[in-house]
Amino acid sequence: MVDTVVTNKKPRKKRLKSEHMWAYLLILPTVLGLAIFYVGAFFQNVFYSFTNLGSFGNWNFIGFDNYVRIFSDPEVAKTLSNTFKYVVLSVPLTIFISIVLAVLLNSKIKGIGIYRTLYFLPAVTMPAAIAMVWKWLFNGSHGLINILLGSFGIDGPSWIADPRFAMIALVIVSVWMGVGFNMIILLAGLQGIPKSYYEAASIDGATPVHQFFKITLPLLSPSIFFVMIMSLIKAFQVFDLIFLMIGTSSLAIDETKSIVYLFYKYAFEWHDKGYAAAISIVIFVIIMLVTVVQLKLQKKWVNY
Repeated sequence: MVDTVVTNKKPRKKRLKSEHMWAYLLILPTVLGLAIFYVGAFFQNVFYSFTNLGSFGNWNFIGFDNYVRIFSDPEVAKTLSNTFKYVVLSVPLTIFISIVLAVLLNSKIKGIGIYRTLYFLPAVTMPAAIAMVWKWLFNGSHGLINILLGSFGIDGPSWIADPRFAMIALVIVSVWMGVGFNMIILLAGLQGIPKSYYEAASIDGATPVHQFFKITLPLLSPSIFFVMIMSLIKAFQVFDLIFLMIGTSSLAIDETKSIVYLFYKYAFEWHDKGYAAAISIVIFVIIMLVTVVQLKLQKKWVNY
């Protein structure tokens, strides 16, 4: 009897070993791609940040000179200030509107599928197309927004040319783009909350407002946390909207250009790639620190 059991185990072990081998072979291309194009490129970029790499691949090791230059560069300080301003204005507003829309679209209303599709469309639309459309809408002379404001007797500003309003225009477009994706994630979280909780709360006399703050928000907090992390990372990497909507020749560029825009300028316009690499490492460190802080703080308000 013992011999039979041992004999049966051997083919099973062999089969499992074969399955594991095929599993590793199937994921090997992905692992190699990540190792070469992400991990390898990252460490190469770290190395280049300690050099004066030029446009033709010539470089010399210069130590921490690029990082010293960053901390004494007023343009870096200005772009970091613009970036943090953009993050503070866009992320909370995007998350708030996403939560409101997700709660509304989680209810039984006629044509709910159409509304969900319409709100999600900006998330799958090319950023270049979005920037071009909104650039026309924000045009100070013949843009649709100023035409509508003019019909109410309001003289609209030159949104993307005026340094006072360009950041507001960017935030509006950012919120419009980000709400759809966040809404879908939050909607999935809402649909995972058991309806029995709301039924029990209604029996106890809880109003819809109390249900929202005592049931919906606590149980939705993991989804909100995920959306917050993704929105913060995306906001710190803003570039395409600034490049396509504002443009390099605009008077408002100094008040809107981000740290990623500065990286692009040094890397691809001025060909100071060593300094650009150092700027990209600073961006990585900032995003990593913000994410770590969020991961630490989530223990106090996220309910799993």
